Amino acid sequence: MGLSKRVSSWSVEEVLEWVQDQYPTHMGTLHKAIIKHAISGRALLRLKDHHLELLGVEAEEQQQEILQGLLLLRVHEEINELNEICSECFSL
Repeated sequence: MGLSKRVSSWSVEEVLEWVQDQYPTHMGTLHKAIIKHAISGRALLRLKDHHLELLGVEAEEQQQEILQGLLLLRVHEEINELNEICSECFSL
C-alpha cells in the first residue's frame, strides 16, 4: 500500500489494507479487532505494545514486528507534517 495519503487520515478499511499488506500472517488475529474497535489511521499511529496484546497479538516477537512497522508509519507521518510546514513557510 502506498502512502500517498496521510496515515492519520486513513479509514478503518485503509488500516485493514495496510495490515494485510504488511502483516498477512497476523491478519486473522487483527481483522476482527480493527473492525470491532474502529481503528482508524489516527488510532493506529497511537498503538503501543499493550494495545496489541489487547487486540490479540500476544507473542512479543509479533508485537515487536508490528511496532517497528508502526514506528516507520509515525516517522513517515512526521516527515509529511514537516514538509507541509516548510512549504507553508516558503509560500509566505
